This record gives sequence, C-alpha cells and structure tokens, in this order.
Amino acid sequence: MDRPLNKYWPLYICAGLILVTLIAFEPVRRNIFVSYDDNTYVTDNPHVKTGLTRQSIIWAFTTTYASNWHPLTWLSHMLDCQLFGLNPLWHHLTSLLFHIANTLLLFWVLKRTTGAAWPSAFVAAAFAIHPLHVESVAWIAERKDVLSSLFWFLTIAAYIRYAERPGVAKFLLVILAFLLGLMAKPMLVTLPFVLLLLDYWPLHRFESVQINCRISPTLYLLVEKLPLFILAMVSCVITYIVQQSTGALKLTETLPLNIRISNALVSYLVYVVKVVYPSRLAVLYPLGANGLPSWQPAASLLVLIVVSVGIIYTAGRRPYLIVGWLWYLGTLVPVIGLVQVGSQAMADRYTYLPSIGIFIILCFGAAELLAKWRYRKIALAVLGGAVIAVLVICTRIQLRYWRNDLTLYERALAVTRNNFIIHHNYGYALFKHGRPDKAIIHYKEALQIRPDCTDARSGLGYVFARLGRVDEAVKEYRQVLQMLPDSSNAHNDLGTALGKQGKLDEAIEHFNEAAKITPDFADAHRNLGFALTRQGKFTEAITHLTKAVQLNPDSALIHFFLASALANVGKTDEAKLHFKEAFRIDPNLTGVPQNLKRNLNHQIGLDRNDAPVKENEP
Repeated sequence: MDRPLNKYWPLYICAGLILVTLIAFEPVRRNIFVSYDDNTYVTDNPHVKTGLTRQSIIWAFTTTYASNWHPLTWLSHMLDCQLFGLNPLWHHLTSLLFHIANTLLLFWVLKRTTGAAWPSAFVAAAFAIHPLHVESVAWIAERKDVLSSLFWFLTIAAYIRYAERPGVAKFLLVILAFLLGLMAKPMLVTLPFVLLLLDYWPLHRFESVQINCRISPTLYLLVEKLPLFILAMVSCVITYIVQQSTGALKLTETLPLNIRISNALVSYLVYVVKVVYPSRLAVLYPLGANGLPSWQPAASLLVLIVVSVGIIYTAGRRPYLIVGWLWYLGTLVPVIGLVQVGSQAMADRYTYLPSIGIFIILCFGAAELLAKWRYRKIALAVLGGAVIAVLVICTRIQLRYWRNDLTLYERALAVTRNNFIIHHNYGYALFKHGRPDKAIIHYKEALQIRPDCTDARSGLGYVFARLGRVDEAVKEYRQVLQMLPDSSNAHNDLGTALGKQGKLDEAIEHFNEAAKITPDFADAHRNLGFALTRQGKFTEAITHLTKAVQLNPDSALIHFFLASALANVGKTDEAKLHFKEAFRIDPNLTGVPQNLKRNLNHQIGLDRNDAPVKENEP
C-alpha cells in the first residue's frame, strides 16, 4: 500500500509546475505584436492604448468592437497599456502569468476533489506545456482565453467549497466568478454542464443528494444551477446579437448546414489527434467552401460513436472516462463550427479548456492501468518525464513561429493548403517589411484561391499605389467597389488613388460617399479636406478638416492643413493654434514640404521667436 504524500509535496508539485511552464514558454519574451488581431485589440486601438480612463472603461462595457462583448478582456489590455505602454514583453508576460495561475488552479481542483496528487499533477503539467496552448498564451489578442479560463477555474474552486458545505453566500460567489468569466469570453457558457459532470465524479454529489432529499438527484442538481444556466443563456443571446450586428455570422448564412456539420464531426476527431500528436500546428486552418470528402465525416462519426459507447459501458467502474470525454465533447460545442464565426475550420486556441478532458482520461487512465504493477512508480516517472520533456521541446519550437508576422505566416503556409487569408496577411507583412514585390505575389495567390477576397484585392491596390502604379491600383479598387458598393473603405481607397491621378472631382465624390456611409470615418474627412484645399474650396475644406481633427486629434498633418485652410479665409488666430499644435505633435511635420511650412508661417504672421519654422532652416 502506498504511503501518503508528505504535506509539503503539493507545494513542491506547484513549484515544479511553475518551473516547467516557465522553461517551456521562455521564448515568448522575444516575441512581438503580430498583425493578426493584435492591432485590433491593442496596437491600433486608441481606446486601449490610452489605458484606464473613465471614457475607455465606459467604452469597454458598451462596445461591440471585434464582434464581441467582453469588457473584462478590454480592461485587461487597457491595464497593460497603462502600466507598460506598448512593450510587447510585458503583455506576453501578463498572459503567461494568467496561464500559470490557471495551471495551479487546475491542479488544486483535481487534487482537492480526487485526492490523487500525481495524476492531477500530470493533467496540470500537460495543460501547462502542451503546444496546442501556445496560441492562447503567445497570441496577445487571445488574452480572453487565459483570462476567462482563470474565472472558469475560480468558479469551479468556489463550487467545490460550496459542495462541501452548501450555503447561499458560497453559491453567490460561484455566480459572481461565472459572471466575470462570461464578461471575459462567452465560451464559458458550458461551465454549468461541467459542474454537473463534476457532481457525478469526483464530487459524487448524486449519491449524497439522494440521501438528503426526496426528489430526483438529477432534478435537484439541475435546479440548483438554474441561475448559472440563465446567465449562460443571456450570454448566448448577447453574443448572437453582437455577432449578427457586426456581420461575424455572415458565413453561417452562406455556408450550408451539411458542410458545417461535416466539419464539426471531423474537427472533433482531429482535435483529439492533435492533443495526442501535436504536429503541423498553424494560426489558421482554412475552411473549404466545398466541404470535405463524404467519407471523412462518416468515418469520424463512426469513431465518435464507438468511443462514446465504450466509455458509457465502463462509466460505472471508471467514471473519470465519461467525465473526461463529455468534458471534451461539451466544452467544444460553442466553437465546433455549427454556428460558424470566421472562416477557420478549427483553431488550436479552441482546445485550451476542452483538452483537459482528454488529459484526465489519459493521466488517470495510465495511473489505473499501472496501479497493480510492481514497478509502477518507476514506469510512471519515466513515462511522465519523457512526455513532459517532449512537450516542452515542442512548445518552445512552436513559440518560435509566433516571434513575428513573417515567421507566423510562413509556418501557416507551410503546413496548410489554399490558405487565402494567410496569403493576404503574409502579403501585408511583407510589404510592411519592405518587400513589396513578394507581397504582390502573395496577394495574387490569395486572389487565385478566392477571387472574391476583397481584403486581398484592397491590399494589392494599396501596394500598387505605393509603388506608383496608380492605374493598376485604381483597377483593383474599382473591382472591390463592385463587390462592396457600401464599403466606406473602398470608396476612400479609390478616392485616394484617383487623387494621385489628378482626378480631384471624382475623388471628392468617393470621399463624400465614404463619409456619408461612415460619418465618423476620420480618414475620409481628412482626405476630403485635403482634396478641397487643393481645389481652393477652403470653406468646405475647413468643415471636413475640423471633423477630422475631432475624430483624430493626434494627427499633425490634419492640424497643419486645417491651419492652412483657416489662414486662406482670414481666420489667422485659429490658424496659429492649429499650426502650433501640428508642430507640437510632430516637430518635423513629416510629409509636408519645407516651403509649405515656411509659406504658412509667413502667411499667419507668427513672431520670429514663436514661429515653429525658423528662417535659417533649409
């Protein structure tokens, strides 16, 4: 019979979990922000970059930006910017700290409820260092994964305390933790079902409730969790409304149900394979518009049925099998693709919580399988150590692909096919890194795969415009506008290109249309103001440049050209204010020829000591 663990062993295990996680994720400190959603969530988001202010906090609770309502996630990013600015190191370390906290809580939950320290430790270790979880930890935009999971585990921890000694105050704590989790990411809607699974094993509440009440244990436990189910339903409704209003569910409307079901069945099986054998991981796995070969979903369904029947058959003797399996199947439901959000067939980040079910099956199963073997301790130590070592190496390798845009997209293209989104993103990254010729190749590759990819066509037009190939840019922008006639961005892009061709009247028409479609589109008002200034229509230009300044007060160029327009209508005092503000924001006023600066300086008559542009400047 095994001797009980020393009382300090759980602390040693926690220290080991922290150490192995730090070793596995150490390369993340060299990673930077990537252009895939990190700009949306942090680097190009003015509300987040300003940190925690009254206005930004209100925005976090009221916005549907990025097709989600997750105020706590926004607040988390804002706090990082408040403390660390845009230094990616600290943003990465914050996500890593959340991941470590989740690992320790997972160990505590399993150890507290099962009493099995070593199987619990190996489940937590696999969770901590599995390569599939690199995406959730190393992708700053996926802060919502690690943050919401923290509240997932806190909810379970609070529920365990409640289950041990039920009380209203303790259950209110469960509700609060669950509510906070939903405010970080709505994927937590399956948590009430997971609590029911934990009631079955390892809490064994079905038996204890049967002793203490006269109604059915199942009915009692369901009614007990009714507030949690109501919160989950409300979260589902909010998420659906938000994603419907922002167009995130358009693919669901156009993608046939049979394709979505087929993809879901195959994904369930592929996720298991990737948990056991994590290879060829990518930031995006493209969803084929024509679906999968019919034999794949049929074979997947057959395997899932056979495994499920086998697990149900052994549920009485090995309850951890059915709990782990249903944990895996159930927690994937919100993201398995039956309601399609985005164009991915599957995603590594979706396994962050569901994979725990597979880890429970494998780790507790291995412990039971070797329980009666004489050399089980040595076998478990060797096997566990080897698996941990392999996972650490794989995770460190996977983290290198997340180092920057180029490495991330190159890897995705190397392990997937027909990935038009990644070709588009790679084109953008290549242009940003000064490789426009290669960027054009990948934009065209994206269009070869998906001719209706307006993002790729707009990107191609932008590269052409920057290279001076304006006629080709106009051609691309016109095609985008044919597909998206109500796109303010398309109108603005085409207007910009037409302006470079000298076709100001047509350009102004498109800028006006862009501003009409999106009244708060700062770039459209700016470009319209610039074009009107070139035509000498200063009064009209002032109207739009004033609007642009209100929407984008940190643009030195807008302040300068507004000053110029004001000076031309005799409003010298106002012109002086905007002229000085332009130089305060950018002392070099990048992008404005020196003669224009000097001419405006003389025009508004600033004193020699106050003038931003000195007479002896070249």
